Amino acid sequence: MTESLAAVVTKFKAPAELWRVPLPEIEPSAALIRVDAATLCGTDAHRWMGHFTEGGGDQPFLQPLTLPYIPGHETCGTIVDTGGGIVDVLNVPLKPGDRIISAYAHCGHCYYCRVSTQTSLCHEVKSYGHSHPSRLVGGCSQYHYLPPGAQFIRVPDNVAPEIAASAACALRTVMHSFEQLGSISSHETVLIQGCGPLGLYALAVAKDRGAKKVLVIGAPAARLEVAEQWGADHVLDLTEVADPEERVRWVRDLTSGRGADVVLNCANSHAVAEGLRMSRPGGRLVQVGISGEGDVRISPRLLFRGVQIFSTVMASARHFYEAIEFVSTRQKHFDFHKLISNRYSLDQVADALLAMSEFREVKPVIMPQVAADAPTPVP
Repeated sequence: MTESLAAVVTKFKAPAELWRVPLPEIEPSAALIRVDAATLCGTDAHRWMGHFTEGGGDQPFLQPLTLPYIPGHETCGTIVDTGGGIVDVLNVPLKPGDRIISAYAHCGHCYYCRVSTQTSLCHEVKSYGHSHPSRLVGGCSQYHYLPPGAQFIRVPDNVAPEIAASAACALRTVMHSFEQLGSISSHETVLIQGCGPLGLYALAVAKDRGAKKVLVIGAPAARLEVAEQWGADHVLDLTEVADPEERVRWVRDLTSGRGADVVLNCANSHAVAEGLRMSRPGGRLVQVGISGEGDVRISPRLLFRGVQIFSTVMASARHFYEAIEFVSTRQKHFDFHKLISNRYSLDQVADALLAMSEFREVKPVIMPQVAADAPTPVP
């Protein structure tokens, strides 16, 4: 074992190439995992389309995206080798054969790491899925390198690898969002904008935390069916109600005219203005992640309603741990496999990314294998 087959993006919006990537030398406190399953999310699709190409400036915690790179930042794998003794987030030793997901490494000594304890905002955070192939830190590969400083979360035996991988992005981000929002009271109504993986996981957590009522707005109908199966009290299909005024009225009618106590915008970032209108005066809104191009326009009047506004950037190790514990202990209440859509081999990564960009997939799984008729890998 000296190399890994990996899907490599060399041009935006183009088929990925299969490369043979040498395995890196394992540094102290680092680990090499065999990929059991990798899942993709909207961020991967946006990167492939060339939308997310720069960090710095207003987002110094984002590393620039340059070609070529190995996509995929949601990975569950089995340890095959380590750079000495490593432990999980509970300080329990790990060994080859253990299944893990990984929180990102950060510097540990800057203002964000030591003072504000917002490690996802560290300017040296080392996230996955957008680095040169030589680093081998993308999930669309047979092996994935977890560099020094990465924090490891053990995956329980009852969690399938594709569910663990999805929890390593969508659900850990949702857990971070709920931490920002604070406790959910039993009299509060929660509105979820969007019913992709973020929105569905947000619904599950809101129900689990005792919200009086959970409303979901999104599309397509198949995702809304999952929302209903997971306990959404009311759903609204965007394809059937195109008028924003009607959608706002729908929310207010279901909340005695006030609006939702809590809003999680898990849809396009441009929906935040609509979400503010759907919030009650004095409510709370969290913008989960980022999507869409161009500036967001918000009426100044919406900023004079006392709504507390939060925004979620990635997550810290504790959120990864909370996410894995959630999917492990809540399986009787939510069929998490409903999130998983089609499976693709490494030579089909671009097909999966295109399907994501066209909303034909919910959470595609990339398996660490190639089809029999796959192109010959680049040496």
